Amino acid sequence: MYQLHKVSFLAQSKAIGLSVILAGQVFLTGCQPDSQQAKVEAEAEAEAISTPNILFIYTDDQAPWAMGAAGNNQAFTPNMDKLAKQGMRLPNAYTTTPVCSPSRAGLMTSRYGYELGIDDWINTHYGKFGLNPLEPELGLDPNLETWPEVLQRAGYYTGLIGKWHLGITDQHHPTQQGYSEFNGFRSGGTTPQNPKLEIAGQEVKEQGLTADVLTQYAIKFLNENKDRKFALSLHYRAPHTRWLPVAPEDEAPYKNLDLTIPNPDYPNLDVKRVKRYMAEYLSSVRSVDRNLGLILQQLDTLGLSDNTLVIFTSDHGYNMGHNGIWHKGNGHWILKDKVAAKSHNLPADQRPNMYDNSIKVPTIVRWPNKIAANSVNLSSVSNLDWFPTLVAAANTQASQQTIIRGNNVLPVLTGKKALSSSDYYAAYTTKHQSISGMRMYSDGQYKLVKDYINKGRDEFYDLGNDPQESTNLINTNNPKLQVIINRFDDVIFEKMLATQDPLLDQFFAEKKK
Repeated sequence: MYQLHKVSFLAQSKAIGLSVILAGQVFLTGCQPDSQQAKVEAEAEAEAISTPNILFIYTDDQAPWAMGAAGNNQAFTPNMDKLAKQGMRLPNAYTTTPVCSPSRAGLMTSRYGYELGIDDWINTHYGKFGLNPLEPELGLDPNLETWPEVLQRAGYYTGLIGKWHLGITDQHHPTQQGYSEFNGFRSGGTTPQNPKLEIAGQEVKEQGLTADVLTQYAIKFLNENKDRKFALSLHYRAPHTRWLPVAPEDEAPYKNLDLTIPNPDYPNLDVKRVKRYMAEYLSSVRSVDRNLGLILQQLDTLGLSDNTLVIFTSDHGYNMGHNGIWHKGNGHWILKDKVAAKSHNLPADQRPNMYDNSIKVPTIVRWPNKIAANSVNLSSVSNLDWFPTLVAAANTQASQQTIIRGNNVLPVLTGKKALSSSDYYAAYTTKHQSISGMRMYSDGQYKLVKDYINKGRDEFYDLGNDPQESTNLINTNNPKLQVIINRFDDVIFEKMLATQDPLLDQFFAEKKK
């Protein structure tokens, strides 16, 4: 284990406080007079009534800009926009790893993916990528406590519909991780139409668009469990590639629309391809939006809306021509030439990144009479925060030995606590299409990205003046910025040390140079 005294270079640095909000409830029991006992029981019953159902809607690859409520007039998402008016939008919500499996592991456990041996997306059936073969045995350790397990123990009936991508073996099955039932697919993907799904333990070839099929299973779940406390995770496949087909009404707005795209003047950008991809991508987003409307309507029909906490978010963001790339944290160049100039020992067509468009996620939270309607909160909220937040909303607790990296942000969402921190930390070790070791810290104004595997690939951005992250200032001669870079470097080290990051060896090797 690494100890802080091993790094003398920090001894001269100003200590940096890293606050961790620990939320919990303490319950006292004992002998009570009859009247007092009756009061306690009445209060407990009232608390049980106010404890909400939970509907956690999770899209795949949805960018923070891919929603009308975020200010994008080319994203036709009336139901997401309506939900934002009914609840609170979190424009600074982010994921701690901008790729599928580690982000989902963080959601489930409130731990960083690298702590759990899940650095990158789990490759179970796509063949060999880069230097790494298939990973059929890799998955989320069933001995780890998850938030569905905590809620299940508290009396919730839990269900997962849709994508899992945290292991395909039976020991990694969602029902081993706190879900009472599972209808979906264990691997990282399925087709956008006529998917093969696992339904009640059996493989079924469904007919129809995948987003629509998953929604119908979600509606069935709501109908069957309307009279008891439930927590439903609805994990859509969309808007992950392949984006098409979608329903005609989802594609129609983009058929003849000349889309405005980001960074059209980026050198050698394949504008034609970006526009085509953008139209298909936003059509897929619209397919989710249409189905979101059906789900929310069913809550209304069943009289469940007022006592259901709805969280709408995504596993990570997406780029579509931004800074010359498309995709997420494992980005690809989208230029007229087949590949970009090779650099930093990376494959020529790859651009591993920690851009905000990869890290940030569209997020809306609705809980009538608890969370202010038509509100916006600028706090940084991560995927690691949902575990303690959902547990707090359910008025229960995780096991004492469970490590929780995230914060309970329920007091912030309900207005009982002021604006939370604006800083955010993320980590991504790519190992399939490219090999990199990125660690990132931002205070909202500036951002430092370190790559501990590829020398010369560090990045530093002034987000306040350059929100598009177009100018890398890592080699700045500005003394003020150099101080900030050094301070952020220390913060990253503190984070790595606190979580026993596997890249600590590379960190120390860099400092010796």
